[in-house]
Amino acid sequence: MQIVAIFTHVAKCAIKVELVNDSFTELKGEIAGPPDTPYEGGNFVLEIKVPETYPFNPPKVRFITKIWHPNISSVTGAICLDILKDQWAAAMTLRTVLLSLQALLSAAEPDDPQDAVVARQYKEHPEMFRQTAKHWTYVYAGGPAKMPDLDDKIRRLTDMGIEEHNARVALSSYNWDLERATEQLFS
Repeated sequence: MQIVAIFTHVAKCAIKVELVNDSFTELKGEIAGPPDTPYEGGNFVLEIKVPETYPFNPPKVRFITKIWHPNISSVTGAICLDILKDQWAAAMTLRTVLLSLQALLSAAEPDDPQDAVVARQYKEHPEMFRQTAKHWTYVYAGGPAKMPDLDDKIRRLTDMGIEEHNARVALSSYNWDLERATEQLFS
């Protein structure tokens, strides 16, 4: 009965872990974007590398799915989260890690960023941050919110020969200011 309760809780939290191969050292994790966040409706894939010293040392985790978040690198997927570093305890589990990452998506820590550009936008232009994060969730994580005005700006840059992802990154980094993004891309 206890196992059924655990699986029911995990299903409600929308987290999943599966083996990449027969080794328990490489895993693929998935978390659903939490409700009432720009990540809602998205499915985010994680790379999890479990060291031989686990559970005494934390797993190495990074986002494979591209995401716009102050504590996650928009380039590499590296994560700034204390339990993946110095606050790890041997009693913690992979479930704890995935639930903590889901909580991080709900409550960013912009004063301890992994991505300074995203953190600056989060603090100085919160509505633009929400739109950008929703857009990235739609494009990379299968989220529900299509943003035609942002798509149009990307199309304008791709029509000039810029690769789509590079156009998205430049526009996101410059608060969707087409002129500034164009200047940065062509300078």
